[in-house]
Amino acid sequence: MSMPKGHKSQHGYATVSGIDGGLDYRSIALKMTDEGFQMNHATARNVFLRAMKKIAEPIHEMYNVDSSDTSLFVTAKDPRFQESVMEILEAGTDNEIEI
Repeated sequence: MSMPKGHKSQHGYATVSGIDGGLDYRSIALKMTDEGFQMNHATARNVFLRAMKKIAEPIHEMYNVDSSDTSLFVTAKDPRFQESVMEILEAGTDNEIEI
């Protein structure tokens, strides 16, 4: 019996390993373990997605979008959302954010 193929989300996959300095979940887990925090790739993914959900929640509220756990999780997993958060964080490190 062959292995299941997995599920591709509607908007594809977000991948951070292709970005300069970006790491995949396995690399993050190895680095965390080396620094004394026992972690596997699934835990690294879950921690990342929980952080994305925390960022998505006030945005959902600001735009009066459903803030249920399911809706927030869909947004957190969306590669377009993840890339947007990355761009905002990069702009902040470059002091390019205008408020």
